[in-house]
Amino acid sequence: MKVLFTGGGTGGHIMPIIAIGRELRIQSPSLQLHYIGPKTDFEALTKESFTNHAIASGKMRRYFDWRNFIDLPFKIPFSFLQAFFLLLLIRPKLVFSKGGTSSLPVTFSARILRVPVFLHESDVCPGLSNRITSKWAKKTFTSFQKTEFFKPQNVVVLGNPIRKELLQGDRKVSKGGMMNLTSNKPVVLILGGSQGAQAINELILSILNNLLAKYEVIHVTGRNTYKKVLLGSEAMLSDKNLWQQYHLYEFLNEVELKNAYASASIAISRAGAGSIFELATMGKPSILIPLPGSANDHQSKNAYQYAKSGAAIVIEQESLSPSYFMGEIENVLSKKENMVKSALKFAKPEAAAEIAKEILNYLNAYQKI
Repeated sequence: MKVLFTGGGTGGHIMPIIAIGRELRIQSPSLQLHYIGPKTDFEALTKESFTNHAIASGKMRRYFDWRNFIDLPFKIPFSFLQAFFLLLLIRPKLVFSKGGTSSLPVTFSARILRVPVFLHESDVCPGLSNRITSKWAKKTFTSFQKTEFFKPQNVVVLGNPIRKELLQGDRKVSKGGMMNLTSNKPVVLILGGSQGAQAINELILSILNNLLAKYEVIHVTGRNTYKKVLLGSEAMLSDKNLWQQYHLYEFLNEVELKNAYASASIAISRAGAGSIFELATMGKPSILIPLPGSANDHQSKNAYQYAKSGAAIVIEQESLSPSYFMGEIENVLSKKENMVKSALKFAKPEAAAEIAKEILNYLNAYQKI
């Protein structure tokens, strides 16, 4: 049988799909997994043996933008036609949606063709596509205990699916090896998301000397800002002996990421649901800096709901200052033991396996009809 996944062009959509896909292959190796979405997602999914199908990726912007004159009358209607005919061609037994602008044409076509839809919402505040799809989804899974818009009786709270392989990191591999950690200082892991976080990067550069005097740093800048941060760090570091304790990366592949998590004493991160649930599962105390202006302010809502668990503190971007930030790192490390316990209590490491089980239970029941 075929299961069709759909999502919307970011790691926050694709990594959970990969996690669920791996669990499905463990539990039912004969399943065929397909994906419909923008071409930008295909590289990671091809490695996981998904069959990929591209559709036009139009966006409904609720503000003035010249691209609306292309997307609204042309791209979006065309994407609905593409999705409809792709579903006729693939003939999936179930569609699983992670939301995003490319998912709605797929889930709407599934509704017309009477293909059951399962939906997963990562954030506290659902996006427009998931709000609409939830009206006909057979099952709606959520990450957080309290998710806006959805009625509690209509959802199953399972957490955000993460790749179990990330739990297999080893600090010893990073110590003098893969990540070339050189000291016995606490390790600060800085994650700005796949596109990078300019405000966080600029803050780190402004305090780099003071930061490296106390900590060893793994700094993931994002591809778009790596060169700028590299040049800035070379100019800012007054003590070149500290250079070996500053580990700068555009991004981390899965192996590097699991060892970075294993090595970190504390993490600094944006507040996407994927990052939050990975940090929780790894038991990492964190400082969350929500992205200002994120859709429906979802990152801020994610961050504050997670912080209620005691596993993280939240600093709004406009409140970032060098002295305050350095003080909060020390504050978190002083409470590390309790924050680790809170993070692990919040974590839901079996989310991907549980969702895969729900999918297979439905398919098995379908076969018996």
